[in-house]
Amino acid sequence: MFPTDAKLINRAREIMVRLAKRHRVVLRQSYTRVGKIALIKHQRYSHAHQFKRANKALRKLRTYLGRVIRDIGRRIAGNDVLQEVFAKPISLARRVRDQDRRQRGPKVYSLHAPEVECIGKGKAHRPYEFGVKVSVATPLHRCKGGQFVAHVAALPGNPYDGHTLATVIPAMEDMIGNTIERAIVDAGYRGHNAPHAYKFKIYTAGQKRRVTPQIKREMKRRSAVEPVIGHLKSEHRMRCNHLAHRAGDAINAVLAAVGYNFRLLLNWLKLLLRAILAALREPFRLQIA
Repeated sequence: MFPTDAKLINRAREIMVRLAKRHRVVLRQSYTRVGKIALIKHQRYSHAHQFKRANKALRKLRTYLGRVIRDIGRRIAGNDVLQEVFAKPISLARRVRDQDRRQRGPKVYSLHAPEVECIGKGKAHRPYEFGVKVSVATPLHRCKGGQFVAHVAALPGNPYDGHTLATVIPAMEDMIGNTIERAIVDAGYRGHNAPHAYKFKIYTAGQKRRVTPQIKREMKRRSAVEPVIGHLKSEHRMRCNHLAHRAGDAINAVLAAVGYNFRLLLNWLKLLLRAILAALREPFRLQIA
């Protein structure tokens, strides 16, 4: 669900009402019917570009959520068990109620996964994605079995792309057990903070200085990582993560890369088996002839 303010506020109210009903906390009013009507009005007014009326409906939704939060606070006052149960949901609901779309800093984009971040892509068809930033590295030259994933890592906190090389490069070398001779990266890595020993081994797309004919040919291979990312998202469950919290984000990225690499290995072994069987059948064909 795209995280608009109206949807988040209405969802927070629904979660609070559902939790109160589960723990037998009787509320003065749940605002189920009028909240649904206000949400529908907000969506219709926004679609019609009647933003004053849409903002009025949004203020109503925010008021309903605030009333539910205050009502629950009054009902559970003095009950330590219920206060512990409602502590995190109320804190999350207050953040959703008070946040503004123009505010700086962390925001809540998903109530069941508050760690979700807004990542600006700069593309016209999809300017934003919601999740966690993931670094994907592939070998510069294609292997016989295919374009394998050499390293993958989740990067929480939505860091600048160029500021991830300080941690990604040492982790990559520890995993592959070799020293990286040259890295070809996207244009978003300009102004990187790679380790000092690698300052002149990093080449960004569009770079003109220190580019030899061989490096020019290698830079054309940088786009080979894009299909790999597409396969990881569409076929190996990186687009939608069903594992909870930041640890789940890191595990999902690694498992997606492992599944992708195993798929290439199985395809390569299948071709190798066919070649072996064809070679074993060849003498029998010659005898029959």
